[in-house]
Amino acid sequence: MNILAFFAHPDDETMLGGGLFALLSKAGQKVHYLCCTRGEGGECGDPPICSQEQLGQVRAKELACAVKELGGISLDFLNYVDPLVGKENALFSFTKDHKKLSLELADYLKKYEIDVLITHGSNGEYGHPGHLTVYQVAKDTIEREFSALNWYTTQAFYEESSKPHLLNKHDAADWVIDTTAVLEEKIKAAMCHKSQKALFVRRKSKESGKPVRVADVIQIEESYFFANGNSDVLKNIPVVKENIIFDRKQKNEV
Repeated sequence: MNILAFFAHPDDETMLGGGLFALLSKAGQKVHYLCCTRGEGGECGDPPICSQEQLGQVRAKELACAVKELGGISLDFLNYVDPLVGKENALFSFTKDHKKLSLELADYLKKYEIDVLITHGSNGEYGHPGHLTVYQVAKDTIEREFSALNWYTTQAFYEESSKPHLLNKHDAADWVIDTTAVLEEKIKAAMCHKSQKALFVRRKSKESGKPVRVADVIQIEESYFFANGNSDVLKNIPVVKENIIFDRKQKNEV
């Protein structure tokens, strides 16, 4: 199958779905990556590893490194610029032109004959406007032109999550997968995003009262919502099926 990981910024792919992507790639599935921005508006590292003007180029290379570690077969960027973070950490979307982005996504889906689309969830994880744009555009594109496309969203809600603040509260997890088998790959992919390391560990370091490593904040469990399609095709891939630790459908049937 051709699977598209469609996200707003570099590092979203790894931190939100890197384990599943690595498992799918190891199983011989073709995972493509499409990123809307180069993360120009993000952090430059602590201490900085580049200037703000150089950050887009740096993060594009970091994403290429991560995609390689996750076993992806292609990486493309759309030419949107990630806005700078505003006062009091205000976040912004990279575009208001949903129609244009939808047409670009549709062209990509056709070009690579995509069978499965994986994106941000309906709450933008923690409400990030750029993540919400990706979700809404994916929804609009599917409703307009790809009604049978298999579509999944990341960070779906389930009760036992160790990081509930990152879950999409309106997307009930259809299944949760244990990605221990590819944890090394996911950590290596996260380490590719050198400019974002301080961001990755900041919250947990504050909670712990001591510095933590990037490896300490990588989620082993990943949760997914089956948002559209005739059949939950990913769940039936052996490498996915054998690592599922929660299946909402089975739970409801009991």
